[in-house]
Amino acid sequence: MTDTPHTLAALSGLLAEQAAVLTRALGSPMAAPAYLDLVRRARDVDGLAEQVLKLCVQQSRDAGHTWQELGDLLGVTRQAAFQRFGKPIDPRTGEPMDKTVRMTDAAERATVIVTAVLEGRMDEARQSFNSQVLDAFTDQVRGDGLAAVTGLVGEFEGFGEGEPFVRRIGDHTVVDVPLNYEAGEMKARIAFDTDEKVAGLFILPPDTP
Repeated sequence: MTDTPHTLAALSGLLAEQAAVLTRALGSPMAAPAYLDLVRRARDVDGLAEQVLKLCVQQSRDAGHTWQELGDLLGVTRQAAFQRFGKPIDPRTGEPMDKTVRMTDAAERATVIVTAVLEGRMDEARQSFNSQVLDAFTDQVRGDGLAAVTGLVGEFEGFGEGEPFVRRIGDHTVVDVPLNYEAGEMKARIAFDTDEKVAGLFILPPDTP
């Protein structure tokens, strides 16, 4: 591999330089406003580290290592590792699939919809459903689903720690919202279609890929 600004060697060198600058800044006396500069430098180091990690994963895949091996190393499932680092090819076009999340308010909207469903405000929730979910997600389906969850982990106690997890999967923007129940944790998963309507809504165990 030739050494260009985007190679692993070049990025690692740049990361080392940025980390050294951050280390020197941390060791120097600072007035209060300078702490914002530390945040900026730490952000830059974090961004470079992410690029280095992606290239390391790519090289590991090129060398024949599996997503299972990478997931085990990173402490996630193989599917989670693939979703973060993989480069799936769209079977319809033969082109790399776009993983960019363009729905900037997905986390907020998902949380509002989940709250409405859990609190029984279905007229409000249904305003965000696409036609398929609108037909399928009846009051009976909602009641049966929530009863099944209650049988597993008890009563709903509130939203869990951590921010909703947003990513692009195929044509959908998918959001996982952490939930707390009296006997365990779960997560609500909402998938938005290209029209930003709800195309799927589930309550799942927290380790579901």
